[in-house]
Amino acid sequence: MSDPGFPALPLAHARRRFFAEGRDPGDAIAAHIHRSWTRCRTLALHDGDTPPLDRAQLGERREQAMRLLECARPELDSLSEHALAHGCAVLLSDASGLILDEIGSVDFLPKAQRLALTPGVDWSEGTRGTNAIGTALMEREPLMVLGAEHALPRNGLLGCAAAPIFNGRGGIAGVLDLSGEASQINVHALGLVRMAARQVEHRLLWAGARGRLLRFHRRPGLLGSASEGLVVIEEGRVVAANRVALALLGLGWDALLDQPAERWFGRAWAQAPGGRGLLTLPDGCQIAAATERLAAEGARRWPSGQAGSLSNEHRPGEDEAADALAAPLERARRVMDQGLPVLVTGETGSGKEVFARRLHAAGRRRGGPFVAVNCAALPDTLIEAELFGYEEGAYTGARRRGMPGRVREADGGILFLDEIGDMPALLQTRLLRVLEERAVTPLGGGRRIAVDFDLVCATHRDLDAMVADGRFRADLLYRIDGWRVTLPPLRARRLRVTVGDAIAIGPGKIALLEAIAATGSLTEAARHLGMSYRRAWLLLDQINRSLKLPAVDSAKGGAHGGGSVLTAVGEEVVTLYRGIEATAEAACADALKRLLALVAR
Repeated sequence: MSDPGFPALPLAHARRRFFAEGRDPGDAIAAHIHRSWTRCRTLALHDGDTPPLDRAQLGERREQAMRLLECARPELDSLSEHALAHGCAVLLSDASGLILDEIGSVDFLPKAQRLALTPGVDWSEGTRGTNAIGTALMEREPLMVLGAEHALPRNGLLGCAAAPIFNGRGGIAGVLDLSGEASQINVHALGLVRMAARQVEHRLLWAGARGRLLRFHRRPGLLGSASEGLVVIEEGRVVAANRVALALLGLGWDALLDQPAERWFGRAWAQAPGGRGLLTLPDGCQIAAATERLAAEGARRWPSGQAGSLSNEHRPGEDEAADALAAPLERARRVMDQGLPVLVTGETGSGKEVFARRLHAAGRRRGGPFVAVNCAALPDTLIEAELFGYEEGAYTGARRRGMPGRVREADGGILFLDEIGDMPALLQTRLLRVLEERAVTPLGGGRRIAVDFDLVCATHRDLDAMVADGRFRADLLYRIDGWRVTLPPLRARRLRVTVGDAIAIGPGKIALLEAIAATGSLTEAARHLGMSYRRAWLLLDQINRSLKLPAVDSAKGGAHGGGSVLTAVGEEVVTLYRGIEATAEAACADALKRLLALVAR
């Protein structure tokens, strides 16, 4: 493994021997660096500026990796404390090496941008040469790349530590990375990203588990922590496992997956009283174990002690009188509780999924699953299998024993079809038949299976115009449009923002307020700042909770003429926020009085 204190001269000599003279650099470099240099020597690497994806393209990639982003968010926030303290940045990439999110020191981020170490840029080995993200993807292990170990000379000042994030079947879901100046990255930083990656893997397995989940460890006190082994069992066979489980069993994914659970855990694994007990492994070792029955992926909850992604669900006790969406939410709930479908329309970023989740939490099926499907994020070739499921052998690459599909998973709860305006025409026909017959037939044949769910659909498109143009079925629109709710854009909405005795607000929140005032959309503001939607929502929620401002009536207008308090008082409020943040205690009290007077007028 690389050593941050390794002398620069031997490394420079090793580079010259390898890249200029074509000779073996010997023991001057770590084994993973040697392998990576060998892979990169034949590549036509680009050492110039690399433009990131545009906002729309990056948004699509983030949507495709939404589960990863949700499960990694707590670790990104936790690692950001180390990054801020040491002048670094923490990054999350997808399985291809494309950076999805970045949080870091204000001192280092400009340097990162100059090196294209920013969201929307591909840092795979094939594009950027030897680097921690791309090389971790190739080596499938945590590692560091320091200074001149990078293949591209322009990255020679960087130090990076990265760890791959594995899904439950041995594939790589993404990479967590800490980057900064080479002197700031060391074995401690590598240990941090390794532990964080294990936490993310734990959440990913919980979030995607169906059937039954077996949790185990040799030490009972570690059950419920990220150190426990997790195995997902469907119809008696192991279909997923985390790396902790593999280590405890001394197996690899190839040996464990798709094998009968009894082979490794005996028959007692499903018979423990109350789902808890001791199991005996084939080597005679006893382990503490607990089993949980997971009816559907949409009904997932996080294990004890493990914080999940930021929830957009409504929480009882919030001030409904100050919520501009309370009235349409209540009307939609009454309609849905009568069995009618709800269609939510509005611009991108207006909060359609948030509304749907709150509808689920308030309705008659609150105890059932909430199963969300983004029709725009799935390829045409996969959406049919994802929605309706398939039998074993239905197509090449299908999972053994098939898959139930999202429609069946929604049984007893709510099926949320996001961006239904992007559903292919053939799938519109199949969905219409399911809605009419309340039964689904998996791909590959098999019997029809009755389903019972409430339906919520969402779109930013004009479905009436699409029907007129022949791009959307009129009979399907009739079936999904039992009650239509049109959400106003954020710039026209009266937000609940409150002001209290103490105001704790930092530069990141100030930037968010300014971006919202400029764009009118939380999604656009988040993209402008290079952060995820859910992180922006968290910052906005923190502002709401730490500032207890009475709501501003849109009729009073303001500099921006918008309906929200953020746009209504506009730049004056931001200026006062800055004054409160920057001034001493006495001046802070005066600024607070002026702020209260401003919003009360």
